[in-house]
Amino acid sequence: MYRAAMTFSLKPGHYDIYKEAHDALWPEIADSMSRNQINMVIYHYQGRLFLFATAPSQEHWQRSRDDPRLEKWSTFMATMMVTDGAGKSIVDSMDEAFVFGQFAESG
Repeated sequence: MYRAAMTFSLKPGHYDIYKEAHDALWPEIADSMSRNQINMVIYHYQGRLFLFATAPSQEHWQRSRDDPRLEKWSTFMATMMVTDGAGKSIVDSMDEAFVFGQFAESG
């Protein structure tokens, strides 16, 4: 199993619209994630978002990331998130610090 963890920040006051967008996730994005067997959870804490995702393999994960429709979604998300000088969301990968249970057995 492949695992990924990332963190990023919302622009102040944008949590509600971010949550609404994900509650109404574009069907084509959901389909791509489903086809590639992506499991994902995003947590929110004081304007900071923490994403954790799994996929059967890194290849599955990459296929879901290479879907051309994801670029439009990312552009939409950038309107709510802290961005760099080019207008791209600043997303930091997170190092795995501890693994236990089923995650340890499959990693």
